Formats: sequence, C-alpha cells, structure tokens
Amino acid sequence: MVERAETSAVAAETPVVPGVGQRRRGWVIAGVAVFLGGVLGFHRLVPNWPGRVGSLIESFLPWVGLLVVVLLVAALVRRSAVALVALLLPVGVWVDTFGGLLLPGEESGGGRELVVVQHNVSDENRDPAGTARALIDSGADLVALEELVDPQVAVYEKSLAADYPHHVVRGTVGLWSKHPLSGEQVVDIKPPSIEEGWSRGVRAVVHSPYGDVAAYVAHLPSVRVGAGGLASQRRDESASLLGRAIADESVEAVVLLGDLNGVVEDRGLRPLTSQLSCAESGFAFSFPAAFPVARIDQVMARSATVGHIRTLPATGSDHLPVVARVALERAAPE
Repeated sequence: MVERAETSAVAAETPVVPGVGQRRRGWVIAGVAVFLGGVLGFHRLVPNWPGRVGSLIESFLPWVGLLVVVLLVAALVRRSAVALVALLLPVGVWVDTFGGLLLPGEESGGGRELVVVQHNVSDENRDPAGTARALIDSGADLVALEELVDPQVAVYEKSLAADYPHHVVRGTVGLWSKHPLSGEQVVDIKPPSIEEGWSRGVRAVVHSPYGDVAAYVAHLPSVRVGAGGLASQRRDESASLLGRAIADESVEAVVLLGDLNGVVEDRGLRPLTSQLSCAESGFAFSFPAAFPVARIDQVMARSATVGHIRTLPATGSDHLPVVARVALERAAPE
C-alpha cells in the first residue's frame, strides 16, 4: 500500500506538458507536406524501377493536390503553425506546375486556327451514329478517331461524309477533315513484340486555308497497373517510334491527335512531349468516361499552339472526346 501511495504521489508531481502530442503530429504533417512537394517538384528524379514507379507517379501527379488539401485540413484541425508553413511548399509547386491549366484560356481571336477533336470511339460502341453526330456538333475542322472496327467504321464514314468530305482510315485509326488531304500513309509504330497486322498510326497532310499541316493520328499500346507496377514497355516503344517519325516530318506544322495511353507528365511520352507543345490550359480528364481521372487522349503540335483543351459530353465510348483550338504560327518571311 505504501509503494502504491508513493507511485501515485510521484505521478501527481510529474508535470504534464499540454499539446506535446499535437505538436508531434504537426511535425508529421509537415514532413509529409515536404515529401509531397519534393515528389511534385522532382518527379523526374524518381527512378523508373522497379515496376516503372516513376511513370506510375507521374500518371496521377495532379491528384497530389488533393492530398495537399487533406493535409491542410489536418493542419488546421491540429492548429499546427509548422505544418501550415510546410504546406506552402507543395501548394506553391502544384500551382506552378498545374495552375495554368485552371485558367479558362484566351478567347478565340479567329485567324490561323483549327478546331480539332480527338476521340477513342471504343470497339464496343453500340451507337456509332450517335457518336458521329456528337462529334459533328463540335464544329471541328479535324476529327481523329481510334478503335475503328467493322462494321462500325462504315457507319462513321457514312455519318461524317457530308460535314467531312475528306478522310483516311488505316488499320484502326482514321482522320476526317473539312479540308483536302494528301500524302496519306501508314505510320509504323508497332513494337517488336506485337504480331504483324497491328496498325495504329496514320499520317496525312491537311491543306488548310492557313497552310499545310501534317496531321498524325495514333493509338499507342495500352498500359496496365498490376502487382508488378506499371506495364508500359510497349507503350514507351511505340512512343519512341512515333517520335522518330515526327522528327523526320518535312512539313513544318504538325498536329498529333491520339489516344496515347499516357498523361503529358509521363516520362514514357518524352519522345513526343520533348518536341511538341501541349495544351496551355484545361485538365480535360478523358478516361474512364464514367469517372475520368486522367487525360490520356492528347492534342499536341509543332509550329503551332494548342490552346484550351476540354472534354465533350460522353458518347457510347469508355473515353470522353476532347476538343482543342490549334493556332498555327505564321511562316517567317523569306
């Protein structure tokens, strides 16, 4: 009894420091905030092995902003000044990286501009005619489609003919245009490990009122996320082949439209993003259509500026169509 009394007396005399647990949790939040800021700012330094972890992180990089919001709420609840100060780092990096995409984009000034639509129409689309009508309503000059299979391709050709008298289909990809086309040809972007007969690239020269434009339509191989990480080797190989073809393109102005199965931050698309400009504003998450979390349907350009990019309403596809305005640069005087 005496020992218990003494223990109780010692415990009573031990001072209790208020808020120690809260301060510790504040430092934990601050540490996580700094880590997220580092991932946002230096994601290129994250190794791509094992399982292409770098590409996997880059595929969902904009969503780091949501984690920052969660940390902000936690910091406010904990009333942690150190956590709030630390959160300035990821907030600043996120705004610097993605803030421009939140801007509405400049109003069209007319002139040397083409409206383009990119859409993976899905080989399981049960309403190709309805999809075609939705794309016509966009008023686009160019319409690029992927996963064109029989008998749906004939429906697209018939439905789009009146508004788009010029078109080319090679393999499972096609381009419809209001302006004349020439130089139509297959672009070989087939990775070595894929069987013959796989054809997902086409190129044609669009004779627009503002000059010739080499238009490429491509559908890169799919990627999968599994226990081993991100399976994107075929996609990366295909992107390299497409990048070489565009680098060798003799027409100065180039527009690339396609389901590239990757976001523009993904290092696997560097063969393309290193030489082509991407949309200046708009997130335009296009996949999956039911709950879009990433834009893997892309519009890129050379000697041209891709302005605001946005999605169109859902069609019978598992992708949303994306539409963008492409402003062509004026040729330098000779």
